[in-house]
Amino acid sequence: MTGSAESAKRRSGRLAALLIDVSAQAISASGGHAAGVYLRSRTPGLLRLAVLEGLPGPLFRPWWRVHADRPFPVADSFRLGVEVALPNATETMRRYPQFAAALPFQFGSLSVPVAGASQVFGVLTVLRPSTTDATELMPVRERLGQLAGELGAALEKLDGQVPDTVAWDGGPLCVRPPATRRPSGHVGRFSWRPETGEVTADAWLNGVLGVPPEGEPVTVESFAAAVAPADAERVLAVLREAAGGRSPALPLYVRAPHGAPRLVEVWGPHTDARGSAAPPAVRGVVLDPGPDSVADAAADLLPDGVLCLDRLGHVVYANPHAARLLRRPRTDLLGRTLWEGVPWLNQPTLEDHLRGALLSPDPVHFHVRRPSGQGRERPPHPFSGDWLALSVYPGADFLTCTVRLGHRVADAPGPSEAQAQAAPQPPGTGSLSPLYRPIILAIALTEAVTARQVSAVVMRELLPAFGGNRLAIYLLQERHLYLAWETGFPKGFLAPFEGVGMDERLPGVETLTSGRPLFFESMGQLADAYPGIALDAEEGSRAFLPLIASGRPVGSCILGFDRPRGFSNEERTVLTALAGLIAHAMEKAQRYESEAALARGLQQALLPRRLSQHPLMETTGRYLPGTQGMEVGGDWYDVVAAGDGMALVIGDVQGHGVQAAATMGQLRSAVRAFALGDRPPDEVMSGTNHLLIDLDAGLFASCCYIRLDPATGLAHAAVAGHPRPLLRGPDGRTQVLDLPGGVVLGVDPQARYPVTNLRVEPGAVLALYTDGLVERPGVDIDVGISALRVALARAGAPGGRPGGRSLSSMADRLTASARHTADRPDDIALLLATRRSRPLRPM
Repeated sequence: MTGSAESAKRRSGRLAALLIDVSAQAISASGGHAAGVYLRSRTPGLLRLAVLEGLPGPLFRPWWRVHADRPFPVADSFRLGVEVALPNATETMRRYPQFAAALPFQFGSLSVPVAGASQVFGVLTVLRPSTTDATELMPVRERLGQLAGELGAALEKLDGQVPDTVAWDGGPLCVRPPATRRPSGHVGRFSWRPETGEVTADAWLNGVLGVPPEGEPVTVESFAAAVAPADAERVLAVLREAAGGRSPALPLYVRAPHGAPRLVEVWGPHTDARGSAAPPAVRGVVLDPGPDSVADAAADLLPDGVLCLDRLGHVVYANPHAARLLRRPRTDLLGRTLWEGVPWLNQPTLEDHLRGALLSPDPVHFHVRRPSGQGRERPPHPFSGDWLALSVYPGADFLTCTVRLGHRVADAPGPSEAQAQAAPQPPGTGSLSPLYRPIILAIALTEAVTARQVSAVVMRELLPAFGGNRLAIYLLQERHLYLAWETGFPKGFLAPFEGVGMDERLPGVETLTSGRPLFFESMGQLADAYPGIALDAEEGSRAFLPLIASGRPVGSCILGFDRPRGFSNEERTVLTALAGLIAHAMEKAQRYESEAALARGLQQALLPRRLSQHPLMETTGRYLPGTQGMEVGGDWYDVVAAGDGMALVIGDVQGHGVQAAATMGQLRSAVRAFALGDRPPDEVMSGTNHLLIDLDAGLFASCCYIRLDPATGLAHAAVAGHPRPLLRGPDGRTQVLDLPGGVVLGVDPQARYPVTNLRVEPGAVLALYTDGLVERPGVDIDVGISALRVALARAGAPGGRPGGRSLSSMADRLTASARHTADRPDDIALLLATRRSRPLRPM
């Protein structure tokens, strides 16, 4: 291994050790069920779960990846840099309905950003028992904030050594936290100091090692041989990996000398978030159910089957009756996850019940149908057998599961033949319970207002739920289908199908004309049904869904899978229902986009088509509408000739909608009329204030008015409750102008608006703006103003000196971030003005 590769491996091990350690401390501090750390990935905007401690990773696969712009607690904590505390399921449903619908269980959660001095690395999240009073979480929040801060400092140090080290692109490390109790039998603790090679253990484990209870340390080789003679090398390998700072292995299941299963868990040298080693020893436990355990002997005699699972889903105990009912040898159950030990239990219903038992305080009870036949071979019709009644009882460290013979409930839905013959899916691959898929998609679609947003929701929510990897959405326009969204198809493959008419014999057309979904379990089936049709792959399966809303055709949706697969009756029903939800959302999006276009046209008509000009001045303005909702806003700007000077105006009418826009138009006309009469700034403000009060519109407005003499640079300014303008000097130094002002317009008829005198040097830039440019949810507006001041200082001087930027390009740079933000809650106005030392020569 090269030196660079070895160094990278050490950094990776160090990163994993930090994350695992802080997760364990977070569980302990919060009394939580589980904890984990999400880290940013090398895919922009995507967070990945790096460590999950206390829960089986496969059951939570849908949450391994979270997009930073999703309405999820972890995403908000990362994107906004704030703590998100959800004390119970009710509060979770109120604030994050998509998250609550996917995990509809009684638990609370805390998400805290992990940040260094200059960047956010990820989020520390904890799942814990619910509480009715949020004040009970205050000590926990304080401690988690401290842990996140220490972790952020350590990650920043690690990232500073080699940039881009702190990123995660794989699956999570799933770790079982140290148990606070044991289910039965014996448990022993040990520590190993690599520098001496000696292992010290507690009294019971010393007995296993063959030394007196208070005996001397033994060598690590003797320890491994005594604990697991047949697996000594595996034990040694895990110990050495932990000592080297690499990621601790999952719980290691080995065989004791007498052949019984034995669990060994190892933790590396204890490290705090600052990186000190205290103490420098590898620690671990050995859990031995023990053939002589009284508790085990009693459970072996129970008439019901009894299983005990750790929090990663591994079976640590099974009595003989459970093995008989599940038709699996005990040796195949112990040490394996339940879904590995009993493959026919690998189904979404069981996954959802286990998630509930892991996250909620109440037991869960359910029925499963047992395959007929004996032995380990899978029978031809695996769901033709009888029923088992299972109950899972939650615990802090272990789940207890009872199994007994049940009976088929009269109204229990029997699985279809297609289900019976389909091979079980790996846990978590598209494993959201079918009941929740329509709920989650419906909730997500309520927040999508454009066709692209609807398509993005379908890609994120629908494809993963069914294990698909291709999606195409076509919309109907004038009896032709046009592609609105595609992902996963070979580049250019769908181009020949653009604009196909409704008389073409294609599955995407016929599913819409007939109103029936079309399912093809293999590409061969598709080719047989439509001879000569172009295929994008040799293997796979396809589903064509009609998008019909209230009886009106909207378009069609194509789902692609890279392997042949059957579609059960349940899946066909769910997909058909989801197609209806997508159709309604698309219809709403098309209506929104039409109405939004009209609203934007109205807004643009109310803004100035061109700004008044002066030979010694240059001005430019920008307006960006909000993206939330389709209503127009009340921001405006203007430049007006005022005597021998120029008036610079910017304002913001409270609220949105036609009334706000109409009021804005009236105020703009009034200010313009006062300016053309060359009235002083305080009289302009007072007159506009009285006009707004007389209009009795029930609205108020902020405004900033500056009259500037381009020849001398002397300016007179008045402000009515508006953010103060910025002034960038010719040398690049930028300041917020300290202007005294009056209250907003439309509130107090007696309000006064003091006038401030200032001078604008040639080459200096005045920046007037509305709060939409500098205000962010949860962040003080002064922070946004400071950021704008820094951006103005860095934007470069306008074209008055070599290499300087034009005023227009400066305006583009100052609004670039807002233009590329898809979610703008408010509209934005910006007005820039600069003096020239001499008039421009005509071209």
